[in-house]
Amino acid sequence: MSAQNTKQAPDGGWGWAIVVASFMGQLLAYGSPQSVGVLYPEWLNTFQDSKGMTAWVGSLVSGVGLIASPVCSACVVNFGARPVTIFSGVMVSGGLMLSAFAPNVQFLIFSYGIVVGLGCGLVYAATVTITCQYFEKRRGLALGIITTGTSIGGFLYATVQNEFIALFGLDGCLLLIGCFALNIIACAGLMRPLHLPAYYLKQRAALAEKTEEKVLEKAPVVEDPIKKNQSVNVLITGEMKERKSLVSYVTLVRLVKKKQKEYSEYLHSTAELLQNRVFLATCVSLFAYCLGAYTPLLFLEDLAQTEGLISGISTIPLVSIMSIAAGVGKLLLGVMMDIHWMNSIFLYSFTLLGTGVVLLIIPVTKNYTGLRVISALLGFFSGNWSVIPYVTTKVVGMDRLTEAYGILMFFGGFSIMLGPPVAGWIYDWMHSYDLAFYFSGSFVLLGGAGLFLAAVCCKNNNQEETSTPDTECINDYDKVATVA
Repeated sequence: MSAQNTKQAPDGGWGWAIVVASFMGQLLAYGSPQSVGVLYPEWLNTFQDSKGMTAWVGSLVSGVGLIASPVCSACVVNFGARPVTIFSGVMVSGGLMLSAFAPNVQFLIFSYGIVVGLGCGLVYAATVTITCQYFEKRRGLALGIITTGTSIGGFLYATVQNEFIALFGLDGCLLLIGCFALNIIACAGLMRPLHLPAYYLKQRAALAEKTEEKVLEKAPVVEDPIKKNQSVNVLITGEMKERKSLVSYVTLVRLVKKKQKEYSEYLHSTAELLQNRVFLATCVSLFAYCLGAYTPLLFLEDLAQTEGLISGISTIPLVSIMSIAAGVGKLLLGVMMDIHWMNSIFLYSFTLLGTGVVLLIIPVTKNYTGLRVISALLGFFSGNWSVIPYVTTKVVGMDRLTEAYGILMFFGGFSIMLGPPVAGWIYDWMHSYDLAFYFSGSFVLLGGAGLFLAAVCCKNNNQEETSTPDTECINDYDKVATVA
């Protein structure tokens, strides 16, 4: 192990350059996906496809990155944050530019939904990982700064995309936004690795092993004082090849058995986690929340235009209000988590119940000012993503946080992909958004109520056991940031 691989987090210095680069990387990558509600009406007018089919574009760009988060994290661990950020910059930029030439919605689903979505997932994994490497004591502050890049990006890009569409059309807007995304590659230049990635360590070990094998192969020939005839040398070479092939086969079999054992252990561990009633309720509540909470991000602007509440798009679109309110929500909810008597599960349940109530109010709101207030409330409550790692720690403990968080992100990503298309299909069927928002609000309310009841039952049954984890979780909040 090299000295470079054992460096401690400097908690400052070049780390602040990493924070700036990571902040800009998330802003440039997530700016357009976070303000996709501005592009959605334009795609409807351009391609004249159903709202349910067009909604797949906006849902995939948010959900694919979450579902693929284990793969994205593995890429960062193996290859490092800088190469992954460069590759993700090419993906995001290329996906946006390809979308400018999309002939139909199906092509957009691939170029914008999948390509840009995967690129955003890679950017997020890379920026969070490199920031965690450079910060330990101030890790929460550093992560809080870089993750607000998504909210500020959504706020800025909503207005910018609106102006670009007015000046250059939808195709010109996507081309320009794609050009901006190329600056993610420049952000990667500042991401100096603090630890050697696993891939380079494996390559170094493999090279050392090959060198040792060559030395051992040549040793008998050098040390043998008697020159043997050619036929004996051929026999020895053949025996050595047979031994090598046998060793390779045995190694392969052992590797397969090892992987099978790891997968079976992982499945068994996942089944154990899901037997925890509160954790299962958390998974179900997150699924229900994402099924309904992402509907306004895509449809609220189109609702205002369809109902005649505004002609065109406002200078400050509703998605901009939601984005900036989400940034405020992340900060305030994070501060509330530091209060020693605050119960993270109850706080998270409150944000779900609040979101559900606000969603049910949308159909009866008949003016644009009311929709602005609703957008601010929805954005603030969506800051509950910063609470999820703390909730997970309280439920399953610090030792199983990473595994449990991955399961939660799978539920959330899968639900985000389903929610907007289902709401769009409801509109195509009823020709009204009312039932779609009633459907979304009801699901979010059910999820929040279920989690709240499960937490209350668990607290009543295990009052003595839950008192100790509360203090443990408070002490481990700095560690939770590594998964945030």
